[in-house]
Order: sequence, then C-alpha cells, then structure tokens
Amino acid sequence: MVRVLIVEDQKIMQRYFEYILLQDPEFRHVDTVADAEEAVKICTYSAIDIVLMDVQTFHNHDGLKAGKAIKEACPYTKILIVTSLIDPKVLERAKSGCADSLWYKDHGEEEIRDVIWRTVKGEHVFPDVTPSVELNWITSGEISPRQLEMLRLYICGFSYAEIAQKMNCSRAGVRWNFQEMISKAGYSCKEDLIAAALESKLIVTTLK
Repeated sequence: MVRVLIVEDQKIMQRYFEYILLQDPEFRHVDTVADAEEAVKICTYSAIDIVLMDVQTFHNHDGLKAGKAIKEACPYTKILIVTSLIDPKVLERAKSGCADSLWYKDHGEEEIRDVIWRTVKGEHVFPDVTPSVELNWITSGEISPRQLEMLRLYICGFSYAEIAQKMNCSRAGVRWNFQEMISKAGYSCKEDLIAAALESKLIVTTLK
C-alpha cells in the first residue's frame, strides 16, 4: 500500500488528484492539504511514501522549499512536484535536490499515475525541458536562457546596472537584450513583455 499526501491549494485540482488515486487500489490517500508548510509537519509524524506537491501553495508558500525540508527530515518519503508553472527555474530547483520527480498538470491522468509509480520505485522522472508558451509573435523557447534570467532579475526589482554587474556584462548589453526580446516578440514596450511573462507563468516571483 502506497501512502500518498496531496499538497494543492486549488479545490478542482485537489479533487482531480484524489480521483486519480482512487483508480488504483494500491494507493492510500492519507490527506489533502493546501499549505506546503503543513505538509512538512504531517510528514514528520506520519508515515508518507510519496507527496504530490504543488509549487505555489496556500499563502504562496514554496512547495519546492517544503519538498527539500521533507527529504532532509524523511529520506524515505518521495517528493513528486506536479505543477502548471513552466518557469525553468522551477525545474532547475526541483532537479537540485528539492524533489525526486517533476511533471506538469496538463498531462493526462494515466501519465501522472505512471510517474507516481516510477517515483515510488526510486526512479527520478523529469522533463528534458520546460514547455514553451506563446509570447505574441514567438514562443518562450526563442528567448535565450541568459535573456530570460535578465528578465527575471528586472521583474525582481534589479536595475539595468545591477543586472549588468550580476551577469558580468555592460548596461548597454542588458538594454540591447531587452530591446531584442521586445522586438522579436512584437511588443510595443517592456511592460507588455513583462506582463506576458508573468501571465503565462514563464516567470514566477511570488513564492515565499
């Protein structure tokens, strides 16, 4: 019997994951909680085999941070991140020790169930790359990782000069990269590019 904890703050997704678990008699649904920090407490006093963990949970608490805490306190508990956030930083952090596997919510239930079982058995399942989203004239895959990091830093409040210092380039170089992103995507200004990146969940800056 595989004991499963669901960490998800959206009611419709809670019901969806519960439904997936009910389809397999080998799964035992232990609990569903909305807050990643609560999941850490549950795992420390309950025997949980695998946690289905969202990234952005109640109060914007960080599911990846919680996943790392659970793995450190309960080494035999597996963490499967199931998210709709396509921010490459999410996948990078998951692979760095915050989770055993990561998959995306828009995949079918059979595929998610398969990833659950593979993770329980000790396999690490991660996509090779994050999905692409449309940004007006282009897809997010046409923006280089370096440009994406510049955009992330700017959204987080860094100035062009601070981004240049952090990324070892000139302020003019930062400005050029922003102009190229805006031009390629067909936006009229930097604010439109930023709005699209946030709305599409290409960049996430609200996790606590």
